[in-house]
Amino acid sequence: MEENVVLHMEGIYKTFPGVKALQNVAFTLREGEIHALMGENGAGKSTLIKVLTGVYELDGGSIYLKGHGEIVNKSPQDAQDNGISTVYQEVCLCPNLSVSENIFMGREPRKGGFVDWKKMHEDSRKLLSSLDIDIDVTAAVENYSIAIQQMIAIARAVSTECKVLILDEPTSSLDDSEVEKLFSVMTNLKSKGVGIIFVTHFLEQVYQVCDRITVLRNGQLVGEYPIKDLPRVELVSKMLGKDLDDLAEIKNMRTTKPSEKVIIDADSVKSAKIKEFNINVHKGEVVGLAGLLGSGRSELVRAIYGADKANAGTVTCADKKVRSGNELESMKAGMAYLPEDRKKDGIIPDLSVRENMLIALQVKNGMFKLINKKNQEEFVDEYIKILQIKTASRETPIKSLSGGNQQKVILARWLLTNPEFIILDEPTRGIDIGTKTEIQKLILRFADEGKGVIFISSEIEEMLRTCSRMGIMRDGKKVGELSGEENLNVSSVMKAIAGGEK
Repeated sequence: MEENVVLHMEGIYKTFPGVKALQNVAFTLREGEIHALMGENGAGKSTLIKVLTGVYELDGGSIYLKGHGEIVNKSPQDAQDNGISTVYQEVCLCPNLSVSENIFMGREPRKGGFVDWKKMHEDSRKLLSSLDIDIDVTAAVENYSIAIQQMIAIARAVSTECKVLILDEPTSSLDDSEVEKLFSVMTNLKSKGVGIIFVTHFLEQVYQVCDRITVLRNGQLVGEYPIKDLPRVELVSKMLGKDLDDLAEIKNMRTTKPSEKVIIDADSVKSAKIKEFNINVHKGEVVGLAGLLGSGRSELVRAIYGADKANAGTVTCADKKVRSGNELESMKAGMAYLPEDRKKDGIIPDLSVRENMLIALQVKNGMFKLINKKNQEEFVDEYIKILQIKTASRETPIKSLSGGNQQKVILARWLLTNPEFIILDEPTRGIDIGTKTEIQKLILRFADEGKGVIFISSEIEEMLRTCSRMGIMRDGKKVGELSGEENLNVSSVMKAIAGGEK
Protein backbone atom coordinates (compact mmCIF):
# COMPACT_ATOMS: atom_id res chain seq x y z
CA MET A 1 0.00 0.00 0.00
CA GLU A 2 1.03 3.63 -0.52
CA GLU A 3 2.46 5.18 2.63
CA ASN A 4 -0.55 7.41 3.37
CA VAL A 5 -3.18 4.72 2.58
CA VAL A 6 -4.88 3.51 5.77
CA LEU A 7 -7.35 1.09 4.15
CA HIS A 8 -7.40 -0.73 0.83
CA MET A 9 -10.04 -3.18 -0.40
CA GLU A 10 -9.65 -4.98 -3.71
CA GLY A 11 -11.52 -7.63 -5.66
CA ILE A 12 -14.41 -7.63 -3.18
CA TYR A 13 -17.24 -10.07 -3.91
CA LYS A 14 -20.43 -10.70 -1.94
CA THR A 15 -23.42 -12.74 -3.12
CA PHE A 16 -26.83 -13.35 -1.54
CA PRO A 17 -29.43 -15.78 -2.89
CA GLY A 18 -30.38 -14.42 -6.30
CA VAL A 19 -28.38 -11.19 -5.89
CA LYS A 20 -24.76 -10.33 -6.76
CA ALA A 21 -24.39 -7.55 -4.18
CA LEU A 22 -20.69 -6.78 -4.84
CA GLN A 23 -18.65 -7.73 -7.89
CA ASN A 24 -14.90 -7.05 -7.98
CA VAL A 25 -15.17 -3.81 -6.00
CA ALA A 26 -12.13 -1.81 -4.91
CA PHE A 27 -11.96 1.00 -2.36
CA THR A 28 -9.02 3.02 -1.00
CA LEU A 29 -9.02 5.37 2.00
CA ARG A 30 -6.13 7.65 2.90
CA GLU A 31 -5.09 9.06 6.27
CA GLY A 32 -6.67 12.43 7.06
CA GLU A 33 -9.20 12.11 4.24
CA ILE A 34 -12.99 12.39 4.14
CA HIS A 35 -14.05 10.00 1.40
CA ALA A 36 -17.65 9.88 0.15
CA LEU A 37 -19.08 6.49 -0.78
CA MET A 38 -21.85 7.22 -3.29
CA GLY A 39 -24.43 5.27 -5.25
CA GLU A 40 -28.13 4.58 -5.55
CA ASN A 41 -29.91 2.45 -2.99
CA GLY A 42 -28.98 -1.11 -3.84
CA ALA A 43 -25.66 -0.01 -5.37
CA GLY A 44 -23.73 -1.95 -2.70
CA LYS A 45 -22.62 0.78 -0.28
CA SER A 46 -24.08 -0.80 2.87
CA THR A 47 -22.92 -4.27 1.81
CA LEU A 48 -19.36 -3.01 1.31
CA ILE A 49 -19.39 -1.45 4.78
CA LYS A 50 -20.83 -4.59 6.36
CA VAL A 51 -18.19 -6.74 4.66
CA LEU A 52 -15.49 -4.38 5.94
CA THR A 53 -16.84 -4.37 9.50
CA GLY A 54 -17.44 -8.12 9.80
CA VAL A 55 -21.24 -8.03 9.71
CA TYR A 56 -21.13 -10.06 6.47
CA GLU A 57 -18.60 -12.74 5.57
CA LEU A 58 -16.41 -11.90 2.59
CA ASP A 59 -17.00 -14.17 -0.45
CA GLY A 60 -13.89 -13.03 -2.29
CA GLY A 61 -11.21 -10.35 -2.30
CA SER A 62 -8.77 -8.84 0.20
CA ILE A 63 -8.80 -6.09 2.83
CA TYR A 64 -5.57 -4.39 3.92
CA LEU A 65 -5.19 -2.07 6.92
CA LYS A 66 -2.15 0.02 7.66
CA GLY A 67 -0.10 -1.53 10.45
CA HIS A 68 -1.95 -4.84 10.20
CA GLY A 69 -1.43 -6.05 6.65
CA GLU A 70 -4.26 -8.20 5.29
CA ILE A 71 -7.15 -8.54 7.72
CA VAL A 72 -10.35 -10.59 7.95
CA ASN A 73 -12.98 -9.12 10.25
CA LYS A 74 -15.31 -11.89 11.34
CA SER A 75 -17.37 -9.61 13.60
CA PRO A 76 -17.88 -5.90 14.36
CA GLN A 77 -15.74 -6.47 17.46
CA ASP A 78 -12.88 -7.65 15.24
CA ALA A 79 -13.26 -4.48 13.16
CA GLN A 80 -13.19 -2.31 16.29
CA ASP A 81 -10.12 -4.15 17.59
CA ASN A 82 -8.45 -3.39 14.26
CA GLY A 83 -9.26 0.32 14.55
CA ILE A 84 -12.39 0.50 12.36
CA SER A 85 -15.42 2.14 14.00
CA THR A 86 -18.90 2.77 12.56
CA VAL A 87 -21.60 5.27 13.46
CA TYR A 88 -24.91 4.29 11.86
CA GLN A 89 -27.91 6.40 10.81
CA GLU A 90 -29.97 4.83 13.60
CA VAL A 91 -27.80 5.66 16.61
CA CYS A 92 -26.94 2.47 18.51
CA LEU A 93 -26.84 3.63 22.13
CA CYS A 94 -28.45 2.39 25.34
CA PRO A 95 -30.89 5.22 26.13
CA ASN A 96 -31.26 4.39 29.85
CA LEU A 97 -27.50 4.40 30.51
CA SER A 98 -25.39 7.50 31.09
CA VAL A 99 -23.27 9.21 28.44
CA SER A 100 -20.10 7.88 30.09
CA GLU A 101 -21.41 4.33 30.28
CA ASN A 102 -22.28 4.42 26.58
CA ILE A 103 -18.88 5.77 25.56
CA PHE A 104 -16.85 3.22 27.56
CA MET A 105 -19.24 0.25 27.49
CA GLY A 106 -17.17 -2.93 27.75
CA ARG A 107 -13.99 -0.88 28.24
CA GLU A 108 -14.72 0.77 31.60
CA PRO A 109 -11.62 1.98 33.48
CA ARG A 110 -11.17 -0.01 36.68
CA LYS A 111 -9.56 0.50 40.04
CA GLY A 112 -9.24 -2.33 42.53
CA GLY A 113 -11.53 -4.50 40.46
CA PHE A 114 -14.34 -1.91 40.42
CA VAL A 115 -15.41 0.62 37.81
CA ASP A 116 -13.51 3.88 38.33
CA TRP A 117 -16.49 6.17 37.83
CA LYS A 118 -14.52 9.34 38.51
CA LYS A 119 -11.97 8.56 35.80
CA MET A 120 -14.66 7.39 33.35
CA HIS A 121 -16.63 10.63 33.76
CA GLU A 122 -13.46 12.71 33.51
CA ASP A 123 -12.27 10.90 30.37
CA SER A 124 -15.74 11.28 28.83
CA ARG A 125 -15.73 15.03 29.47
CA LYS A 126 -12.27 15.40 27.91
CA LEU A 127 -13.28 13.35 24.91
CA LEU A 128 -16.48 15.31 24.32
CA SER A 129 -14.66 18.58 24.93
CA SER A 130 -12.25 17.69 22.13
CA LEU A 131 -15.32 17.46 19.91
CA ASP A 132 -16.56 20.80 21.28
CA ILE A 133 -19.47 19.17 23.15
CA ASP A 134 -20.28 20.30 26.70
CA ILE A 135 -22.94 18.10 28.35
CA ASP A 136 -23.55 16.29 31.64
CA VAL A 137 -21.86 12.92 31.08
CA THR A 138 -23.63 11.41 34.12
CA ALA A 139 -27.08 12.01 32.60
CA ALA A 140 -28.92 9.30 30.65
CA VAL A 141 -28.48 9.44 26.88
CA GLU A 142 -32.27 9.55 26.37
CA ASN A 143 -32.25 13.09 27.77
CA TYR A 144 -30.38 14.37 24.72
CA SER A 145 -31.39 15.18 21.15
CA ILE A 146 -30.61 12.91 18.20
CA ALA A 147 -27.84 15.32 17.18
CA ILE A 148 -26.12 15.05 20.57
CA GLN A 149 -26.60 11.28 20.57
CA GLN A 150 -24.86 11.21 17.17
CA MET A 151 -21.91 13.08 18.71
CA ILE A 152 -21.84 10.66 21.66
CA ALA A 153 -21.67 7.75 19.21
CA ILE A 154 -18.79 9.46 17.41
CA ALA A 155 -17.06 10.08 20.76
CA ARG A 156 -17.37 6.36 21.52
CA ALA A 157 -15.82 5.54 18.16
CA VAL A 158 -12.98 8.03 18.69
CA SER A 159 -12.32 6.69 22.21
CA THR A 160 -11.26 3.38 20.63
CA GLU A 161 -8.48 5.32 18.85
CA CYS A 162 -9.87 4.30 15.49
CA LYS A 163 -7.88 4.71 12.29
CA VAL A 164 -10.99 4.45 10.12
CA LEU A 165 -14.32 6.08 11.03
CA ILE A 166 -17.40 5.14 9.00
CA LEU A 167 -20.32 7.58 9.14
CA ASP A 168 -23.40 5.98 7.55
CA GLU A 169 -26.04 8.65 6.76
CA PRO A 170 -25.20 10.63 9.92
CA THR A 171 -26.96 13.83 8.82
CA SER A 172 -30.40 12.49 7.85
CA SER A 173 -31.99 13.49 11.18
CA LEU A 174 -30.02 16.70 11.79
CA ASP A 175 -30.91 20.31 11.06
CA ASP A 176 -28.51 22.69 9.31
CA SER A 177 -26.77 23.96 12.46
CA GLU A 178 -26.31 20.40 13.73
CA VAL A 179 -24.86 19.35 10.37
CA GLU A 180 -22.36 22.21 10.57
CA LYS A 181 -21.36 21.02 14.05
CA LEU A 182 -20.85 17.47 12.77
CA PHE A 183 -18.75 18.72 9.86
CA SER A 184 -16.58 20.67 12.30
CA VAL A 185 -16.01 17.47 14.27
CA MET A 186 -15.20 15.55 11.05
CA THR A 187 -12.70 18.20 9.98
CA ASN A 188 -11.09 18.07 13.43
CA LEU A 189 -10.73 14.27 13.22
CA LYS A 190 -9.38 14.57 9.68
CA SER A 191 -6.64 16.93 10.94
CA LYS A 192 -5.61 14.22 13.40
CA GLY A 193 -5.08 11.72 10.59
CA VAL A 194 -8.32 9.74 10.91
CA GLY A 195 -9.64 8.39 7.60
CA ILE A 196 -13.39 8.98 7.33
CA ILE A 197 -15.80 7.11 5.06
CA PHE A 198 -18.88 9.31 4.62
CA VAL A 199 -22.09 7.76 3.26
CA THR A 200 -24.82 10.27 2.40
CA HIS A 201 -27.46 11.06 -0.22
CA PHE A 202 -27.03 14.83 0.15
CA LEU A 203 -24.88 16.00 -2.77
CA GLU A 204 -24.35 19.47 -1.29
CA GLN A 205 -22.81 17.94 1.82
CA VAL A 206 -20.44 15.79 -0.23
CA TYR A 207 -19.09 18.86 -2.02
CA GLN A 208 -18.94 20.82 1.22
CA VAL A 209 -16.79 18.46 3.27
CA CYS A 210 -15.31 15.60 1.22
CA ASP A 211 -11.93 15.23 -0.50
CA ARG A 212 -12.65 12.24 -2.72
CA ILE A 213 -15.61 10.23 -4.05
CA THR A 214 -16.00 6.54 -4.85
CA VAL A 215 -19.10 5.65 -6.89
CA LEU A 216 -20.76 2.22 -6.91
CA ARG A 217 -23.54 1.11 -9.24
CA ASN A 218 -25.33 -2.24 -9.24
CA GLY A 219 -22.69 -3.76 -6.98
CA GLN A 220 -19.79 -2.69 -9.19
CA LEU A 221 -17.15 0.03 -8.97
CA VAL A 222 -17.77 2.93 -11.34
CA GLY A 223 -14.67 4.84 -10.25
CA GLU A 224 -12.81 6.91 -7.67
CA TYR A 225 -12.50 10.67 -8.20
CA PRO A 226 -10.96 13.71 -6.48
CA ILE A 227 -13.84 16.01 -5.56
CA LYS A 228 -12.49 18.84 -7.72
CA ASP A 229 -12.54 16.63 -10.82
CA LEU A 230 -16.16 15.50 -10.59
CA PRO A 231 -18.90 18.12 -11.14
CA ARG A 232 -22.27 17.34 -9.59
CA VAL A 233 -23.98 16.61 -12.89
CA GLU A 234 -21.27 14.08 -13.77
CA LEU A 235 -21.54 12.48 -10.31
CA VAL A 236 -25.29 12.00 -10.75
CA SER A 237 -24.76 10.64 -14.25
CA LYS A 238 -22.23 8.09 -12.96
CA MET A 239 -24.54 7.06 -10.12
CA LEU A 240 -27.43 6.49 -12.52
CA GLY A 241 -25.45 5.13 -15.44
CA LYS A 242 -27.14 7.59 -17.80
CA ASP A 243 -27.44 11.29 -18.45
CA LEU A 244 -29.81 12.88 -15.95
CA ASP A 245 -32.85 14.68 -17.30
CA ASP A 246 -33.13 18.25 -16.12
CA LEU A 247 -35.09 17.77 -12.90
CA ALA A 248 -36.47 21.27 -13.20
CA GLU A 249 -38.43 20.03 -16.21
CA ILE A 250 -40.28 17.31 -14.26
CA LYS A 251 -43.26 19.63 -13.82
CA ASN A 252 -43.70 19.67 -17.59
CA MET A 253 -44.79 16.03 -17.35
CA ARG A 254 -48.23 17.17 -16.20
CA THR A 255 -50.84 16.39 -18.82
CA THR A 256 -53.87 17.70 -16.91
CA LYS A 257 -54.68 20.61 -14.62
CA PRO A 258 -56.13 20.32 -11.09
CA SER A 259 -59.92 20.10 -10.92
CA GLU A 260 -62.15 22.63 -9.20
CA LYS A 261 -63.51 19.78 -7.06
CA VAL A 262 -62.07 19.64 -3.53
CA ILE A 263 -61.03 16.12 -2.51
CA ILE A 264 -59.80 17.00 1.02
CA ASP A 265 -61.11 19.79 3.21
CA ALA A 266 -59.67 20.23 6.70
CA ASP A 267 -61.64 22.99 8.44
CA SER A 268 -60.54 24.57 11.74
CA VAL A 269 -58.66 21.40 12.73
CA LYS A 270 -56.35 21.45 15.71
CA SER A 271 -54.65 18.84 17.88
CA ALA A 272 -52.49 18.72 20.98
CA LYS A 273 -49.46 19.46 18.80
CA ILE A 274 -50.92 21.72 16.10
CA LYS A 275 -52.64 25.09 16.34
CA GLU A 276 -55.91 25.52 14.43
CA PHE A 277 -55.52 25.31 10.66
CA ASN A 278 -57.48 25.14 7.40
CA ILE A 279 -56.26 23.37 4.29
CA ASN A 280 -57.86 21.91 1.19
CA VAL A 281 -56.59 19.86 -1.73
CA HIS A 282 -58.30 19.62 -5.14
CA LYS A 283 -58.51 16.54 -7.31
CA GLY A 284 -55.35 16.35 -9.41
CA GLU A 285 -53.47 18.79 -7.17
CA VAL A 286 -50.14 18.40 -5.35
CA VAL A 287 -49.90 20.63 -2.27
CA GLY A 288 -46.58 20.87 -0.45
CA LEU A 289 -45.91 21.59 3.22
CA ALA A 290 -42.67 23.47 3.90
CA GLY A 291 -41.04 24.31 7.21
CA LEU A 292 -38.06 23.60 9.40
CA LEU A 293 -37.71 20.38 11.38
CA GLY A 294 -40.17 20.57 14.26
CA SER A 295 -42.38 23.12 12.49
CA GLY A 296 -45.38 20.79 12.65
CA ARG A 297 -45.57 19.49 9.06
CA SER A 298 -45.85 15.82 10.07
CA GLU A 299 -48.19 16.57 12.96
CA LEU A 300 -50.54 18.45 10.63
CA VAL A 301 -50.93 15.54 8.21
CA ARG A 302 -51.25 13.06 11.08
CA ALA A 303 -54.20 15.13 12.31
CA ILE A 304 -55.75 15.10 8.82
CA TYR A 305 -55.39 11.32 8.45
CA GLY A 306 -56.41 10.58 12.02
CA ALA A 307 -53.13 9.07 13.15
CA ASP A 308 -53.29 11.75 15.87
CA LYS A 309 -56.72 12.63 17.29
CA ALA A 310 -57.87 16.18 16.58
CA ASN A 311 -59.33 18.26 19.41
CA ALA A 312 -61.52 20.31 17.11
CA GLY A 313 -62.51 20.84 13.49
CA THR A 314 -63.66 18.56 10.68
CA VAL A 315 -61.97 16.62 7.89
CA THR A 316 -63.90 15.73 4.76
CA CYS A 317 -62.61 13.34 2.08
CA ALA A 318 -64.53 13.13 -1.20
CA ASP A 319 -67.56 14.70 0.54
CA LYS A 320 -67.44 12.15 3.39
CA LYS A 321 -66.80 13.37 6.93
CA VAL A 322 -64.06 11.32 8.59
CA ARG A 323 -63.99 10.80 12.35
CA SER A 324 -60.74 11.94 13.89
CA GLY A 325 -58.52 9.24 15.32
CA ASN A 326 -60.07 6.50 13.19
CA GLU A 327 -57.43 5.47 10.64
CA LEU A 328 -59.52 2.62 9.24
CA GLU A 329 -62.35 5.04 8.50
CA SER A 330 -59.86 7.38 6.80
CA MET A 331 -58.61 4.51 4.66
CA LYS A 332 -62.12 3.44 3.68
CA ALA A 333 -62.97 7.04 2.80
CA GLY A 334 -60.17 6.95 0.21
CA MET A 335 -57.18 8.31 2.13
CA ALA A 336 -53.64 6.88 2.22
CA TYR A 337 -50.72 7.92 4.42
CA LEU A 338 -47.03 7.20 3.86
CA PRO A 339 -45.44 8.11 7.24
CA GLU A 340 -42.19 9.96 7.77
CA ASP A 341 -40.41 7.13 9.61
CA ARG A 342 -40.68 4.06 7.39
CA LYS A 343 -38.75 1.86 9.82
CA LYS A 344 -40.90 2.75 12.84
CA ASP A 345 -44.32 3.33 11.25
CA GLY A 346 -44.03 1.76 7.79
CA ILE A 347 -42.38 -1.59 7.26
CA ILE A 348 -42.92 -4.76 9.29
CA PRO A 349 -39.29 -5.96 9.10
CA ASP A 350 -39.74 -9.72 9.49
CA LEU A 351 -42.60 -10.00 7.01
CA SER A 352 -42.00 -10.54 3.30
CA VAL A 353 -42.30 -8.00 0.52
CA ARG A 354 -45.63 -9.64 -0.41
CA GLU A 355 -47.05 -9.46 3.12
CA ASN A 356 -45.91 -5.86 3.63
CA MET A 357 -47.39 -4.79 0.31
CA LEU A 358 -50.80 -6.40 0.81
CA ILE A 359 -51.50 -5.62 4.46
CA ALA A 360 -53.38 -2.33 3.92
CA LEU A 361 -55.58 -3.75 1.18
CA GLN A 362 -56.45 -6.75 3.36
CA VAL A 363 -57.34 -4.46 6.29
CA LYS A 364 -59.49 -2.31 4.00
CA ASN A 365 -61.29 -5.39 2.63
CA GLY A 366 -61.87 -6.84 6.10
CA MET A 367 -60.90 -10.12 7.67
CA PHE A 368 -63.75 -12.04 6.00
CA LYS A 369 -62.65 -11.11 2.45
CA LEU A 370 -59.27 -12.76 2.24
CA ILE A 371 -57.22 -12.12 -0.88
CA ASN A 372 -56.53 -15.48 -2.52
CA LYS A 373 -52.94 -16.54 -3.15
CA LYS A 374 -53.12 -16.18 -6.94
CA ASN A 375 -54.40 -12.57 -6.69
CA GLN A 376 -51.80 -11.79 -4.04
CA GLU A 377 -49.00 -12.91 -6.33
CA GLU A 378 -50.45 -11.06 -9.33
CA PHE A 379 -50.85 -7.80 -7.38
CA VAL A 380 -47.35 -7.96 -5.89
CA ASP A 381 -45.59 -8.97 -9.12
CA GLU A 382 -47.37 -6.14 -10.95
CA TYR A 383 -46.14 -3.48 -8.52
CA ILE A 384 -42.64 -4.94 -8.29
CA LYS A 385 -42.53 -4.41 -12.05
CA ILE A 386 -44.25 -0.99 -12.10
CA LEU A 387 -42.07 0.48 -9.34
CA GLN A 388 -38.93 -1.46 -10.38
CA ILE A 389 -38.47 -2.85 -6.87
CA LYS A 390 -35.15 -4.66 -6.54
CA THR A 391 -35.83 -7.84 -4.60
CA ALA A 392 -34.75 -11.46 -5.02
CA SER A 393 -38.41 -12.52 -4.82
CA ARG A 394 -41.79 -11.45 -3.50
CA GLU A 395 -41.12 -13.64 -0.44
CA THR A 396 -37.88 -11.88 0.53
CA PRO A 397 -38.09 -10.31 4.04
CA ILE A 398 -38.49 -6.57 3.54
CA LYS A 399 -35.70 -5.89 6.05
CA SER A 400 -33.28 -7.35 3.45
CA LEU A 401 -34.10 -4.62 0.92
CA SER A 402 -32.35 -1.28 0.58
CA GLY A 403 -34.08 1.78 2.04
CA GLY A 404 -35.28 3.03 -1.35
CA ASN A 405 -36.79 -0.32 -2.23
CA GLN A 406 -38.49 -0.55 1.18
CA GLN A 407 -40.01 2.84 0.43
CA LYS A 408 -41.30 1.60 -2.92
CA VAL A 409 -42.95 -1.38 -1.20
CA ILE A 410 -44.76 0.97 1.19
CA LEU A 411 -45.85 3.13 -1.76
CA ALA A 412 -47.18 0.02 -3.48
CA ARG A 413 -49.04 -0.90 -0.27
CA TRP A 414 -51.08 2.28 -0.52
CA LEU A 415 -51.48 2.27 -4.30
CA LEU A 416 -53.13 -1.15 -4.01
CA THR A 417 -55.90 0.43 -1.91
CA ASN A 418 -56.72 2.72 -4.89
CA PRO A 419 -56.87 5.92 -2.78
CA GLU A 420 -58.38 9.24 -3.80
CA PHE A 421 -56.00 11.22 -1.61
CA ILE A 422 -52.40 10.42 -0.63
CA ILE A 423 -50.19 11.95 2.08
CA LEU A 424 -46.49 11.48 1.34
CA ASP A 425 -44.34 12.53 4.31
CA GLU A 426 -40.65 12.60 3.35
CA PRO A 427 -41.03 9.79 0.79
CA THR A 428 -37.54 10.43 -0.62
CA ARG A 429 -35.56 10.92 2.60
CA GLY A 430 -32.44 8.78 2.75
CA ILE A 431 -32.80 7.36 -0.75
CA ASP A 432 -30.76 7.83 -3.88
CA ILE A 433 -31.31 10.52 -6.48
CA GLY A 434 -32.49 8.06 -9.12
CA THR A 435 -35.28 6.72 -6.90
CA LYS A 436 -36.10 10.29 -5.85
CA THR A 437 -36.67 11.18 -9.48
CA GLU A 438 -38.89 8.12 -9.97
CA ILE A 439 -40.99 9.07 -6.92
CA GLN A 440 -41.33 12.69 -8.06
CA LYS A 441 -42.60 11.49 -11.44
CA LEU A 442 -44.93 9.07 -9.68
CA ILE A 443 -46.39 11.94 -7.60
CA LEU A 444 -47.24 13.83 -10.79
CA ARG A 445 -48.73 10.66 -12.25
CA PHE A 446 -50.99 10.40 -9.17
CA ALA A 447 -52.15 13.94 -9.81
CA ASP A 448 -52.78 13.30 -13.52
CA GLU A 449 -55.01 10.39 -12.48
CA GLY A 450 -57.13 12.85 -10.48
CA LYS A 451 -55.80 12.01 -7.03
CA GLY A 452 -55.08 14.69 -4.45
CA VAL A 453 -51.61 14.73 -2.87
CA ILE A 454 -49.99 16.39 0.13
CA PHE A 455 -46.20 16.17 -0.24
CA ILE A 456 -43.73 16.92 2.54
CA SER A 457 -40.00 17.12 1.89
CA SER A 458 -37.03 18.77 3.60
CA GLU A 459 -35.70 19.55 0.12
CA ILE A 460 -37.53 22.67 -1.06
CA GLU A 461 -36.36 22.23 -4.67
CA GLU A 462 -38.01 18.81 -4.73
CA MET A 463 -41.38 20.26 -3.76
CA LEU A 464 -41.01 23.14 -6.20
CA ARG A 465 -40.65 20.57 -8.99
CA THR A 466 -43.92 18.86 -8.10
CA CYS A 467 -46.25 21.21 -6.18
CA SER A 468 -48.69 23.82 -7.48
CA ARG A 469 -49.25 25.26 -3.98
CA MET A 470 -47.23 25.24 -0.80
CA GLY A 471 -48.37 25.68 2.79
CA ILE A 472 -45.81 27.19 5.16
CA MET A 473 -45.43 25.77 8.70
CA ARG A 474 -43.75 27.36 11.69
CA ASP A 475 -43.90 26.53 15.41
CA GLY A 476 -46.85 24.15 15.09
CA LYS A 477 -48.88 26.59 13.00
CA LYS A 478 -49.73 26.97 9.32
CA VAL A 479 -48.56 30.55 8.82
CA GLY A 480 -49.13 31.06 5.11
CA GLU A 481 -49.49 29.70 1.62
CA LEU A 482 -47.62 30.32 -1.63
CA SER A 483 -48.82 29.75 -5.18
CA GLY A 484 -48.09 31.03 -8.67
CA GLU A 485 -44.80 30.96 -10.57
CA GLU A 486 -43.69 34.29 -9.11
CA ASN A 487 -43.93 32.97 -5.54
CA LEU A 488 -42.97 29.33 -5.94
CA ASN A 489 -39.21 29.72 -5.81
CA VAL A 490 -36.55 28.94 -3.23
CA SER A 491 -36.09 32.54 -2.14
CA SER A 492 -39.80 33.16 -1.45
CA VAL A 493 -40.23 29.86 0.38
CA MET A 494 -37.16 30.45 2.56
CA LYS A 495 -38.37 33.96 3.47
CA ALA A 496 -41.81 32.61 4.36
CA ILE A 497 -40.33 29.85 6.53
CA ALA A 498 -38.04 32.34 8.28
CA GLY A 499 -40.82 34.74 9.22
CA GLY A 500 -42.97 35.97 6.35
CA GLU A 501 -46.71 35.69 6.87
CA LYS A 502 -47.51 35.92 3.16
